Amino acid sequence: MLTGGELAIIALSLKVAATAMAVALPFAFFVAWALARWQFRGRGLLQAVTTLPLVLPPVVTGYALLVWFGANGPLGWLLRETTGLEFAFRWTGAALAAAVMGFPLLVRPIRLSLEAIDPGLEEAARTLGAGRLRILVTIVLPLAFPGILAGIILGFAKALGEFGATITFVSNIPGQTQTLSLAIYSLLQSPAGDAAALRLIGFSVALAVGAILASEWVSARLPSARKARNG
Repeated sequence: MLTGGELAIIALSLKVAATAMAVALPFAFFVAWALARWQFRGRGLLQAVTTLPLVLPPVVTGYALLVWFGANGPLGWLLRETTGLEFAFRWTGAALAAAVMGFPLLVRPIRLSLEAIDPGLEEAARTLGAGRLRILVTIVLPLAFPGILAGIILGFAKALGEFGATITFVSNIPGQTQTLSLAIYSLLQSPAGDAAALRLIGFSVALAVGAILASEWVSARLPSARKARNG
């Protein structure tokens, strides 16, 4: 049975992960659209930069966030002065780190779903007088929805399990930045923390397995996946 403190850790983790996905999704959709639909110089570079959080050590990503979005960082200072938003040693910083680390997992399924859409459908809508916005809302988004949902599920699971970038950027502060993975780390350092750590580990494993199964189920319903199975 989870204790009140453990439930608070889970609630903070869910808040951080949900905020991360809400912030990252519009940017991920734009990048996925650019990679799927546009031909331009630097396309390969954009793909490489998008994938960087997956291949770089998370501590490096966290340090970069600290340099740019810390209290004295150029973007951190600008956002604090213009909007009052602060990231260093706050849950908002944990959400930013989770958004960056989960970004590649958002982009890829969305890109695949956009590439799987038959261009003839959009062309037919244009000949009938539909504008770009109407085509996006009535054709593209519904057809791309399985990929968007799969990306959100994977990104959300990654955000819940994020550790290295978060602890480097916003430290491990109980009640403020101590998410699931950071709490498990702290409990494992305590002689009396094994039982609580095992409970949180069990919850994390169940959540991760559920997210992977849900993502696979959604991905199997992408048009590209159905075509591959049907030969």
